[in-house]
Amino acid sequence: MESITFKLEEFEGPLDLLLHLVSKNKMDLYEIAILDLIDQYTAIINTLTDHRLEVASEFIEMAARLVQMKSYLLLPRSEEAERLKQELTGQLIEYSACKRIARRMGEMAAATFVVVRRPMEVEQDNTYALRHEPEVLQQAWFGLMGRSKRHKAPDAERFEPLVAAPFVSVASRVVHVLRGLVTGKVRRLRSLFSPAGSRSETVATFLAVLELVRAGRITIDDEETLAVRRGKNTTHREESAWN
Repeated sequence: MESITFKLEEFEGPLDLLLHLVSKNKMDLYEIAILDLIDQYTAIINTLTDHRLEVASEFIEMAARLVQMKSYLLLPRSEEAERLKQELTGQLIEYSACKRIARRMGEMAAATFVVVRRPMEVEQDNTYALRHEPEVLQQAWFGLMGRSKRHKAPDAERFEPLVAAPFVSVASRVVHVLRGLVTGKVRRLRSLFSPAGSRSETVATFLAVLELVRAGRITIDDEETLAVRRGKNTTHREESAWN
């Protein structure tokens, strides 16, 4: 190989260096003497490494790849060697075409006369011409100051169903449950709740059942059947105490 001084900074990458070696040795891209090319490339990288010059990692990676390819090429009838050779040849052909097109585009750009005038100064009018309702401006101001939107005060009609709803006490529903069990009118848990009943009545009945179960006054089996525990039947005096 002819003694040549190389500086890797002059090449854009390992393919650029390989293409330079192909051109320097006047090789045909489609019929590359791949072993000679590998030897020249690895010799250059080894020389630079021996002199402890900074070598880019991509150049070293390509050298390792070429050494692996050479090991396959030394084997008789190696399909892997042929595949690697075709892959490298294709990359060099594509890279050569890209460089040729880039050089042609650079020449065309250099031959193009471009005149750029200074941008025309435009006087800006910062006057806000739109008109909005006062409420819109107020909400915009609140948003700018980081305040939450002020909601309109609810009407009294919205609270009327809550205020006017009858209050049902838990104690009255306890008595109702015990009376229903003693008289036999209530046997299952679902019979205590009526779809027509108010929300207050439903909640009070539910709390009454929980209180009676917690106190051990009634039991509920898996089929939702209610029963008064023996020895703790509610008398009329006990029922009066809940009222």
